[in-house]
Amino acid sequence: MPDRYDIIILGGGNAGFGVSAVAHEAGKKIAFVEEWDFGGTCPNRGCTPKKFLVAAAHALHEIELAATHCIDVGEPKLDWAKLIQREKSMVSHIPDAMGGLAEKRGDVFRGSAKFAGPNTIEVDGQTLEGENIVIATGSKPRPLPIPGAEHMITSDEVLSEEQQPAEIVFIGGGVIAMEFSHVYARAGTEVTILEVMPRLLPRVEEGAVEAVQTESERIGITVKTGVQVKEVSQANGKLRVAYEHDGQDSTVEADRVVNGAGRIANVESLNLDAGNVKHDRIAVEVDDYLRSTSNPTVWVCGDALVTSPQLSPIATYEGRIVGRNIVDGPTFKPDYSVIPSGIYTVPALSTVGLTEEEANDRGLNVNVTTSDMTDWFSGKTYAESVAYAKVLVDEDADRIVGAHMVGHHGEDLIHYFAMAMRHDIPASSLKDDMFAFPTFSSDLKSMF
Repeated sequence: MPDRYDIIILGGGNAGFGVSAVAHEAGKKIAFVEEWDFGGTCPNRGCTPKKFLVAAAHALHEIELAATHCIDVGEPKLDWAKLIQREKSMVSHIPDAMGGLAEKRGDVFRGSAKFAGPNTIEVDGQTLEGENIVIATGSKPRPLPIPGAEHMITSDEVLSEEQQPAEIVFIGGGVIAMEFSHVYARAGTEVTILEVMPRLLPRVEEGAVEAVQTESERIGITVKTGVQVKEVSQANGKLRVAYEHDGQDSTVEADRVVNGAGRIANVESLNLDAGNVKHDRIAVEVDDYLRSTSNPTVWVCGDALVTSPQLSPIATYEGRIVGRNIVDGPTFKPDYSVIPSGIYTVPALSTVGLTEEEANDRGLNVNVTTSDMTDWFSGKTYAESVAYAKVLVDEDADRIVGAHMVGHHGEDLIHYFAMAMRHDIPASSLKDDMFAFPTFSSDLKSMF
């Protein structure tokens, strides 16, 4: 007889733990299935360890600006091996800690899961039966159909290799490429980004992307867009990338070539057809409650759900919604209208709400204020190399509908805009509020 559970959670990351928090409190019998490390990508191989590298890049950026503050310092040198060792040491406890939490909330099964029926999961020969099954298996690097793709590494290797490359090429100009390229470039690596689209980060406000690209090029990163990569090959002890740009064939050589094309749902090995789970090989089809349209006992949340942003807080949010819908019945729908997010270049790009193009497409009467804040008192005080803001206000409703920032502590200030949008605070009220001075926050009212 198979083991029976109220909920089988496939994946021990943020989404799975979001489900389990609600279900455990409701007294549900839970099974966790995890193939790799508990905690998932973000704390083990993503956003958390990455921040240690980004913090080092920030320190190098501050050293670059030291002379402006009348401080004489020598030439800095980052010890890459020690930085990677520090990063690893800071996150090494996470899998065991999260695994221990999973064991407190339910039974834990280690191995690769696949559907054996609409309510049945097999884990390395063991059969589990669940009244509900949650797909929270996260994401994996998007494969690139390029000859020689096997020579490329992913962000996993970037976060683990202790030898700093002299030259590195990112194929794809997405979030991963932009963030790691700033770390490498400030550490002295020669960086090239090859992006197939006409511009970097096509879903992000264009002006903010232009500001980041300008800063990227200022620190020595070579950016080429509208590129067709033809092949990655080995040559002279290095890797050679052949590509076409502006109608011309070119090559670039590097020690490492990184797949920077983003991530896709990690559902390919689940044998979804056996579970009567409708999919298109890339995404599981779900309804408004994050429930499979073909099997109402199957739910999807986190990075395995490709229709929402692949962000750690969103994974937890969706997991809790799935948990509540299982416990209380399908009542709760996710609201993605206000999602603050950051791209941790140095300085960071932060965004929430609509882009100017999206606002115009919706026919909103928006007042758009674009600011270069490098000449503002705060910007000059801290010698900011880039300080950009674009804020959109719906004039008819007196509400902020979008904000996009680069630098100027935007990774923190963006949450003021998000809170105003989420809690329906009039733009005029935010503008009239008081902030401690002199702070970057006090500049907020001048941004719109």
